[in-house]
Amino acid sequence: MPGIDIVEIKDRQGLKKFIDFAWDIYKGDSCWVPPLKSDMMDTLVGKNNPLFKSGPHTLFMVYRYGKPAGRILTGINENLNKKKNRNEGYISLFECVDDEEISCALFDAVLSWLKACGVTCVKGPVSPTNGDDYRGLLVEGFDGPPVLMNSYNPPYYVSLFEKSGFKKYLDLYAYYYDLSIIDLDRYARPVEYAMKRYDFRVEPIKLKYIEREMLDIKQVLDAAMPEEWEDLTPPSLEEIKAEARKLRHLADPNLIYIARNGCRPIGFSVALPDYNQVLRHLNGRIFPWGFLKFLWLKRKISGGRLFVLFVIPEYRKKAVSSAILFKTLQAAKARGYIYGEGSTIGETNTSMKRDAEGMGGKHYRTYRIFYKDLT
Repeated sequence: MPGIDIVEIKDRQGLKKFIDFAWDIYKGDSCWVPPLKSDMMDTLVGKNNPLFKSGPHTLFMVYRYGKPAGRILTGINENLNKKKNRNEGYISLFECVDDEEISCALFDAVLSWLKACGVTCVKGPVSPTNGDDYRGLLVEGFDGPPVLMNSYNPPYYVSLFEKSGFKKYLDLYAYYYDLSIIDLDRYARPVEYAMKRYDFRVEPIKLKYIEREMLDIKQVLDAAMPEEWEDLTPPSLEEIKAEARKLRHLADPNLIYIARNGCRPIGFSVALPDYNQVLRHLNGRIFPWGFLKFLWLKRKISGGRLFVLFVIPEYRKKAVSSAILFKTLQAAKARGYIYGEGSTIGETNTSMKRDAEGMGGKHYRTYRIFYKDLT
């Protein structure tokens, strides 16, 4: 197409342009939270990135008359394909100007690359780290900034995907907890009753015994991750440790819980303070002066995000997830938080949606993962 050029990113200079392009898209958008450029660079060069270790990947940028107009990451998660007996690729970190011709050129480059690799289907946007960051396209709830590690994008992205032939694969929900109005005391007695009746306790993670705690989390994940969840498989212990290393500077041990029956781990959850309240003021840079802002502003964080909550099958109907959620909200409120978010919950995860709503959560945002058949 005249004036349109597709460039495959091959070097660090290209990665820098790939990262910087987001600032062009969101210039003047008060809801956008700039990521730390150093963290994004680490992700794209593969530092502590389990997704890149699982198969080939590449990045494309599209230019219009020499000016950046779009970007995308694509690859193949061979570990997931092998475990789920399928042959598909993924896309992530899509950004584009509001121009169907540009987005189609970008998607065509991706599809050509994936077809050359023998892939028959593509899904996304997925997390660029195989975690719970930047999953899905925001399709509902554009009225405020995202909570930590959640996606944010212009509304027109949905149209660009659909006009390129992508269809809905799965919606992911975010639930909002207004801690200023939720009466947690009303849940205290039922939770205590359930813990006594089914003989389990819920405790904050102990950093002193972090190696044991990670082994217990691994044990829960191996038992709790359903086979029918097509896009998830239990992570290895090394992947769990890599994720812990990545999040250690953000973690608050008082917001991470493990449920046990005796010494047996039966469930766990991970919540983090909403550092987006800080990041939105740093403009992507932590040094030299951003670090001082970070230290000052982190003390004023007033909310958090619950990322994951897993319970082994044997205890799923024994109020364990409700007890973990209750303890998390209780701890958040004790820290002075005025809100919490539980995300992202698959639309087919009926039990988790029921628990979220039962504890006062309101479904307020929706993220969508798309797919396209390449055969």
